[in-house]
Amino acid sequence: MLAELTAGSVEDARRRRADLPIGDVEQLAADRAPALNALAALAPIDEVRIIAEVKRASPSRGALATIGDPAALARDYERGGASAISVLTEERRFGGSLDDLRAVRAAVGIPVLRKDFIATSYQVFEARAAGADIVLLIVAALEQPLLSQLHDLVADLGMTALVEAHSADEVSRAADIGATLIGVNARDLSTFELDRDLFGSLSARIPSGAIRVAESAVTSEADVAHYRAAGADVVLVGEALVTGGDPVSTLRRFREV
Repeated sequence: MLAELTAGSVEDARRRRADLPIGDVEQLAADRAPALNALAALAPIDEVRIIAEVKRASPSRGALATIGDPAALARDYERGGASAISVLTEERRFGGSLDDLRAVRAAVGIPVLRKDFIATSYQVFEARAAGADIVLLIVAALEQPLLSQLHDLVADLGMTALVEAHSADEVSRAADIGATLIGVNARDLSTFELDRDLFGSLSARIPSGAIRVAESAVTSEADVAHYRAAGADVVLVGEALVTGGDPVSTLRRFREV
């Protein structure tokens, strides 16, 4: 599944590149206002930080929410106390787009994460051109030289990479490239099975100077508390916010854990 999702995202980027060549997207990226400081926004504090996600669908759950106005949802997230906003831009299985990212970036004053299956420099440049401050890099989808190259490019463009791992080896690979924002995803992106205890089993392996992000399997305050007790500085929440009614009150409850 991960290979299929990555190949699809790369193919879609290749299609966009035919309409917007790399030189043009590089210029758009250069013309953008500087990226916001995501590390400062997500730095550990006494309460858990939340990355709130704009997410219409997923391969494992199908359609989740219509989200006709991603900007309005993002403003609700900011009002609820989110420290950053994740925007799914994968088109085929998640129903997202770069237009969603642009709309969210224009609507809020906190960092915005482009969440997609990034495997080319073109995708990194178009993330910055669309206003992203953070770019997801999935260790399992990238060979180490490419992971390092894309991580460096993200930094060169003034953004921060959220480097996502699913195993001890992948945490080590993230640490080896100097990642300062490391996530552990409870969802295996090959099988889409969930293991809520995976973060706790890997948390101690994340370097002390890096911000620890727990991703997926969050449906309640108890899940946030579980991750917090296991050492999470930040918890990324998607489905619980788009399917749970009032995202503002949900976020506030989660932040009180």
